[in-house]
Amino acid sequence: MYELKEIHIKGFRRLRDLRLEMRPLMVMIGANGVGKSSLLDALNLLSASASGRLNVTLNKTLGGITDVCTRGQSGRLDLAVEMALSDQSPLKYELGLETKGYTYRVAHERLSQDEGKGDPSEPIVHIESSYDLIQYYDVEKKRLVKANWEPNSLESTLSQIPKMFKQPEEFRQILSSAGQYHLPDVGRNAPIKLPQPMRPADFPGANGEDLVSFLYSLRETDRDRYERIEDTLKVAFPDFESLHFPPVAAGMLSMTWREKNFKDPFYIHQLSDGTIRFLWLISVLQSPGLSTITLIDEPEVSLHPEMLSLLVDLLREASLRTHLIVATHSDQLIRFLKPEEVVVLDRDEEGFTTARWADTLDLGDWLADYSLDEIWRMGPMGGRS
Repeated sequence: MYELKEIHIKGFRRLRDLRLEMRPLMVMIGANGVGKSSLLDALNLLSASASGRLNVTLNKTLGGITDVCTRGQSGRLDLAVEMALSDQSPLKYELGLETKGYTYRVAHERLSQDEGKGDPSEPIVHIESSYDLIQYYDVEKKRLVKANWEPNSLESTLSQIPKMFKQPEEFRQILSSAGQYHLPDVGRNAPIKLPQPMRPADFPGANGEDLVSFLYSLRETDRDRYERIEDTLKVAFPDFESLHFPPVAAGMLSMTWREKNFKDPFYIHQLSDGTIRFLWLISVLQSPGLSTITLIDEPEVSLHPEMLSLLVDLLREASLRTHLIVATHSDQLIRFLKPEEVVVLDRDEEGFTTARWADTLDLGDWLADYSLDEIWRMGPMGGRS
């Protein structure tokens, strides 16, 4: 059993030096530009470093290292995460990047854990890299050895170390599985509205490109999980009856939505934006392919306020199977959360990001008379402009 315990980010946009305890459900609130999306992006970059996508993610997705390094600082970016194990001491991973002209280099990397019964001042070091010196722990030789492959200097050692070494490989698989999601495009020709192949799918796709394939596959292979999705839709939409998957071409399916008061069904492209996005969201949260770490930006968009209580229930249920980290601007969503589920982001006097769990703030007297969203609007918990 693996569990994220802490994240430490230095030099990433406004996150000059941010250390934060990780919990199974983390809903971040704060003003525009305070750093919510940056925290999601930093976690996504850590995941990319574990999967061999560091260069692509940093340069193509995030615009290059000079765009993400904290302005006016050293041109250095450091990311670290601690992961607890059920029967061993925690794993600690550190990754340091430096600007090098218009590109970057991996300046430092370390994967270690304290000895379970030994002296914690002498940890087991699985990876130790500094610039061109790349070392990893060889279990047969029982010591650090130099890399015997030609390393890619723009990717982490973690993504390149031989897969035979159990601890680094298990950690790599978990960290690399993190998924970052924005609500899907629901325009006229969006992938989520088009016919999809009749094929096995264990996830609806980051942009809904496999939503129909996923739901059809789930109905055929995991009826209980599929029925939980339909039951959720019946709670959210009282007139909803069932989903169907008519073939529209050789090997291609569409999806229809049946309601009590209409003889003819609605095809997926005829549903409202909010309905489609809610269907995609609950499919993601119920998916057997849900990653160990799930990052979602503004899940409340397009949803009616009365559906937000149901959304919070779905988030809590999913957080039993994934580390769920959510960014929101919705005070109506916050109404249904507990202080121990909310992270408040603010700016310090110099404009850099601070983060505090709401249950560490002095809100006891306020909570006796007001709901959490009211306290947020009135200002005592921070997170306002």
